[in-house]
Amino acid sequence: MGQVTHEQANLMLRLYEMRREPRLRQARAWFVNNFQPVPPEEFMQKYPMGSEDNASIRMVTSYWEMCANLVNRGLIDDELFFENNGEAWVVWLKLEPTAAAWRAAFKNPRVFANLEALAKRMDEWRERVAPGSTEMMRARFTAATQATAKA
Repeated sequence: MGQVTHEQANLMLRLYEMRREPRLRQARAWFVNNFQPVPPEEFMQKYPMGSEDNASIRMVTSYWEMCANLVNRGLIDDELFFENNGEAWVVWLKLEPTAAAWRAAFKNPRVFANLEALAKRMDEWRERVAPGSTEMMRARFTAATQATAKA
């Protein structure tokens, strides 16, 4: 366990305050329950600019990408963050199937790179503290995603 500073704890609390903002809370709920990843060429048809869905996607992905960036830079202790934030991992799981296509479309290998790096470290941490839990969580996530897609 890393040594957590007061600054890191305060930054975590500030990020939590931001998560409680009503529009971001609404966007997060929609994203987790309704967002279905699509390739870039289909994105604007399914989630057109100006739509609530498009705004929700941008809010959620930019928020968690920002959080991941702060953790990846060491401004928040990994374990402190991982113990308190599983949603970033879920957001990455939703984005992962189309991340490579988005990177190619934008000619930018950094698209969602902070979330990806954070999720990989979170997987490693989780396996150290609760072996087998990552596989179980991925299986549950996959089942829930498939059930939502069929509905």
